[in-house]
Amino acid sequence: MHAVDSPATAPPEPVAPSTPDTQGARVRRRRPEWTPLFLALPALVLLAALLAYPLGRMVVLSFQDLQLRHLFSGATPPWVGFDNYTQILTDGVFWSVVLRTAVFTVVSVSISIVLGLGIALLMGRVSNGVRVAMMITMMFVWAIPQLVSAQIFKWMVDADFGVLNYLIDQIPGVDFANHSWFADPTQGWIVITTLVVWAGIPFLAITLHAGLTQVPQELREAALVDGANAWQSLRNIVLPILRPLLVIVTTLSVIWNFGLFTQVWALRDSKPEQEYQTLATYAFTQAFGRSEYSLGSAISVVTVLLMLGVMAFYVRQMFQIGDVD
Repeated sequence: MHAVDSPATAPPEPVAPSTPDTQGARVRRRRPEWTPLFLALPALVLLAALLAYPLGRMVVLSFQDLQLRHLFSGATPPWVGFDNYTQILTDGVFWSVVLRTAVFTVVSVSISIVLGLGIALLMGRVSNGVRVAMMITMMFVWAIPQLVSAQIFKWMVDADFGVLNYLIDQIPGVDFANHSWFADPTQGWIVITTLVVWAGIPFLAITLHAGLTQVPQELREAALVDGANAWQSLRNIVLPILRPLLVIVTTLSVIWNFGLFTQVWALRDSKPEQEYQTLATYAFTQAFGRSEYSLGSAISVVTVLLMLGVMAFYVRQMFQIGDVD
């Protein structure tokens, strides 16, 4: 009797051994998404502790009708609900101020980014000594307080003793003696924008130069070998790598320039005309110039809400960059 052969069984499929790369990928997939928020929690708690009371007080005042007599008597001002918001949102002057602030922010930030990137690219082509001198000079500019720089520009464009008028007046056929730069709002805003751009370029140039040092030189050399010119190399290689940093510095510049106050206040002798009002100066003027404290608070709340949109975009970009890294 012959033994019955057992049916052949298929050999088990080999299991691919786990490599450090696949293990690292699993760890990255398991990482909870709230980790960046947890790491940012100490800073958020500190900011909340510093800003909670003033912001809360400002919101409460925006729903009241606080007058000067209430400050002296200590009485609780009456509640008026959304009357202050209705007044400003239906006021054409307020919307003209919003538009002026937005236009100034877009123009000043665009010029600052272009010039800052241009200077950063230039710093990568000069010698080390020149680069260090440029950095030291820009750091001095960055260290000057806004009020001091505004006073310097105010003297430079002074109608009677300004050095700018004197230099332009030396051009044959040009009469710039006693020229007032702020009589025409367009010329006045050119001066203000120049001041803001001049003060903001050091931060942008040094930050973008640091980012440019992280662009692999091999990619640029390979592009040159393939026949790409300087503009093509910048557009297709440098700018895509620099994009996260550009988003961050652009967002920060928008936040800073949107809250413009000191430069306008100093250049216009603490009495900015209607054509030079920004949201920050307009809120201050309403609150302390006309003693409309609740109206000024409502304007400030609207300004904060507008800024929160930009700040949320900035924080989102920071977390996305952290996830990529």
